[in-house]
Amino acid sequence: MAIEIINNTKEDYSNLKLESLLAFGMAQMEINPDCDLNLMLVDEDEMTELHIKWMDEPGPTDVLSFPMDEIEPGYKEVGVLGDIVLCPTVALSQAQKAGHSFEHEAGILSMHGLLHILGFDHAEPEEEKEMFALQESLVARWSK
Repeated sequence: MAIEIINNTKEDYSNLKLESLLAFGMAQMEINPDCDLNLMLVDEDEMTELHIKWMDEPGPTDVLSFPMDEIEPGYKEVGVLGDIVLCPTVALSQAQKAGHSFEHEAGILSMHGLLHILGFDHAEPEEEKEMFALQESLVARWSK
């Protein structure tokens, strides 16, 4: 499996076990485990730059996804899934507001990024309901 975690922050987030979570998500979505996936952890300044450049929206966001090959659930070939970019400080703030752990929030956001790469979206209410339920279910099953 080729999941790479790239930490561009000054903090150590190795305790989050995000590689294991993403591998579980890929397996549950029946993605070839040899597909490449990168998860980059960035600070708020870098996330703000990416958010402006790619979404034309100000300020930092929690997670961005950059799919490469068009890979959907059930994909059996080897390919490049793409990049997930996560801002841990935004995740921490959101976790505090939601009343759950930072670890849970980072997991939800990482899974959210993976689902976007696999073609899921939440532009419409029904899509949002499906995607958010799936990401919660995957993280809950992984944490057991």
